[in-house]
Order: sequence, then C-alpha cells, then structure tokens
Amino acid sequence: MPAVSSVLVPYASYLRVYEPLAAFPEPERGHWTRYARLPRTPTAQDELRRSLADLLPTPPVPVPVHESGDAFVAVLDGVVCVCPWRTRLRGWLALEELPGLLPTALLDAALPPVVRGQAAADYERWRQGNPDARPWIRTSVWQVPVRWFALFADEEREYVPGRAPLLRYRTPMVQARRRVARSLRTLRDSVDDGPLTDGLVDVGRWLEEFHPRSLVELDYGGLVHALTDEQLADDRSAADVAAGMAALRDGDGDGAGVAYERLTRRWRAVRDRQFAN
Repeated sequence: MPAVSSVLVPYASYLRVYEPLAAFPEPERGHWTRYARLPRTPTAQDELRRSLADLLPTPPVPVPVHESGDAFVAVLDGVVCVCPWRTRLRGWLALEELPGLLPTALLDAALPPVVRGQAAADYERWRQGNPDARPWIRTSVWQVPVRWFALFADEEREYVPGRAPLLRYRTPMVQARRRVARSLRTLRDSVDDGPLTDGLVDVGRWLEEFHPRSLVELDYGGLVHALTDEQLADDRSAADVAAGMAALRDGDGDGAGVAYERLTRRWRAVRDRQFAN
C-alpha cells in the first residue's frame, strides 16, 4: 500500500453505492472478496491525492491509463459491500463536465485541447466495449446537491468531530429508493417541474442500476474542512429537506420556503468560498 500523505485535499462531497459481493460476477467477485480482507483500505483522501498526482506531469494525465483495483469497503447487516473507485470512467465523465464549470482560457491552460481530445477519443473506444458501465461514486465540488439529501433521514446522520472530522449519512438502498419516489410524488403534486425534480429523477435512475441490498452513503468528504466545528455540528441539511417536503405535502408553501431558505443560505455560504482568495 502506498505511503499516505498527511495533506488534506478539499473540497468535494460524494454520493456512493456499496454493493454486496454477490452483485459482482466472477472473477471480479473473487478480487473484491480478497480485497475486503486487507487490514487497511484507502480513504477518499488517498483517492484524491492519487488523482491529483496524475495532473502534475507535462502534459497532464486527466484519466488514468489503467483502471484502479481499489474500492471502499463497508458492512451492512453483516454483509460485506464494496464501492469500486472506477477512476477511469469517473475521470472521463468529469472531463465532459469541465467546459460548463471553467472558463475556456483556464481550462485550456490546465488541460490543453489536444489532451482533452485524446481522452475523449479513448472514452469513445472504451464505451463501445462497455456500453452499460456506470460509476459507483458521484462527486460534487464546493457543495452537497440538495437532491442528495432527499435520500436520507436525519437519524442516519453520523458526525465525528476532531482534527479529521467526519460527516456522513448511510441508508439501505431500499430506503433511498423509497424516499426518492416519495419526494418526486410530492414535488410533482405541489410544484412545477424544475432542477430539483430533474435531479431526483436522474439520481433515482442511477440507484436503480444497483443491487437492492446495497448501501447508499453521502459523505461530506473534504467539505468538512470548509466548515467550522460549529457549522458541522449544527448542519441538519437532510432534516431541512425532509421538513420542506413534509410542508409541501401538507400544502404549507410558507413552511417549505422557510426550510428551503435555511438550506440554501447554508450552502450558498460554502459555495461562495470557492471564489475567495
């Protein structure tokens, strides 16, 4: 196992699916079975450091040449579940989103067009042989998308303060799917279709790709380093989303607005730090 740096890499959050070993065909199942027995497996910070290291050469390597054999490991009701990193696929998907996130001049300086073009061609060839591939991990920078909170309940929140704080939610797949469906019914009965509805539809379709006995996790990841201890302790974003949905079901538009404003004010303050010196 490579040495682990003490440098913390901010500022991304993650939505992950951990599937039981039975969901994987052989020989992949055997690989993950052996992998889960390792005394130590890498963390999200380890994964980010390795990804950033590929951007240091000239020209940079935006997508790994070889697929990662690493995964995150969790246990749900005594069943070992794994969340493969699939860094190549996620790298290609991230490259597709970059033009909408960065000014062209900055994007060209960081990743020259020839590098992006070669990566896009590699992805097209890879997709022809892997048409059903999907990532086990979704990533968001400088925020946790509101739609992600709809998958979880406040009592599933886990907060561990300290020098390396942790804030995450975990829920069985069946609960996550049920909450997505209920939230979609509420939104469609109460408001016009919009970004939140579209986002929930997208997340719901993604969840349907996985084993029904999977574990779903929302991890604040490096965002814990963009928030104070007090902000982390007071953050009940899943509860705010649940309160807003409950108010909509009751026909209480004002109550829903209050919950939504509380949520957006909290995350607006985090996103604004992206542009601070």
